[in-house]
Amino acid sequence: MSSQIVSTNPVVASLIEGKAPRPAQVAAARGVLPLPEADLVEVLVAFAGSSDDELSQNAAKTLRTQDEATLANVLGSTNVPESALAYFAEATDVSAKAQELVLQNPRTPAASITRLAKQTKNGQLLELLSINQQLLIQTPGILEAILNNPARTPEADRRASETKREFFEKERGTEQIASELRAQGKEAAAEFIEKAEFGKDLDASGVDVDDALFLASLIEVSDDEIDDSWMGLEYIEEFYEETEVERQAIVNKILGELKLEDSDISSERVSILNRILKLGMKDRVKLAMKGDREARNILIRDPNRIVAQAVVQNPRITEQEVEKIAAMRSVPEDILRKIANDRQWARSYAIVHNLARNPRTPVANVMNILSRLQLRDLAALSKNKNISDAVRRQALRLSQARTGK
Repeated sequence: MSSQIVSTNPVVASLIEGKAPRPAQVAAARGVLPLPEADLVEVLVAFAGSSDDELSQNAAKTLRTQDEATLANVLGSTNVPESALAYFAEATDVSAKAQELVLQNPRTPAASITRLAKQTKNGQLLELLSINQQLLIQTPGILEAILNNPARTPEADRRASETKREFFEKERGTEQIASELRAQGKEAAAEFIEKAEFGKDLDASGVDVDDALFLASLIEVSDDEIDDSWMGLEYIEEFYEETEVERQAIVNKILGELKLEDSDISSERVSILNRILKLGMKDRVKLAMKGDREARNILIRDPNRIVAQAVVQNPRITEQEVEKIAAMRSVPEDILRKIANDRQWARSYAIVHNLARNPRTPVANVMNILSRLQLRDLAALSKNKNISDAVRRQALRLSQARTGK
């Protein structure tokens, strides 16, 4: 039982600490022990959280049946124990009036109010909370809880949304977000936010503060780790502003490919995809070069070759990822050519084998690879009707030469 006893009444301490006779404890749990109102509520709240089933059940029942006048006297007091305020805020089986009193008491713990805002089905309580702008500014978690609670009334939604825009979104522009990230030691994420195209005007870009923070969380490479010298004029000329229709087409394409790999795609992953595709092409290129594995896995499927090319320029890309990319039939030839010509990746048998089997790999690169393949893989390639005739014939010649035919 709780050791934080507010009442100075020795009977209260004796009951809560378990030193009082059992009949007195049971009587208190049933609300029939003569105690001042505030003392009785403190004891009942302590008993309600007890591991003693008899005391716990009786106390919870007594608390539910307390008359409103008693609760008003206790919960509206400046001396009420915080444990009582927390109990009535977080309980799901107490009266709305009790919870209203709790919300109006400035001593109620913010964590308890946040839980109330998350779980209540009473829209009027959420509306009452939304009016307390000072509390929402001090504890943004309550603000988010209101906005995420499906029971919120239109008025609660309006007030909470206005507070969020006025005190968080407008003030938390690009500069402030970057400062917050740096304070957390996330330099690469701060750089990304500062230099991103969407950061010039969050409102106009369609990327809100939550989106910006999420996208920043995907960044794991700093500016001094990337080399953008590969981005010559031929690529730069391909930058253009996409329409919403074109962006949605890209989302549908990537989603379709992901579903082929895993038919049960989580809603969270779909949300990540949609957030990434809010970005314009320039920002997707930056994210591809600086982002984490999840960002790379999505952007390698981007139909714009400059975005996909940026993925393989990411210094954190792993050999396992490249092996998977080498087998993809949706990636541009440029990327498969780069993989084939990369000395480090070309040392991996799994990568070159996937390149050889991929019909999109340039024939010249496959011809250079064939001599490195094992006999059984050459034989399989010679019968693979998905690849070009030239590759199939060369694979057959090499396999026959090795077997002496």
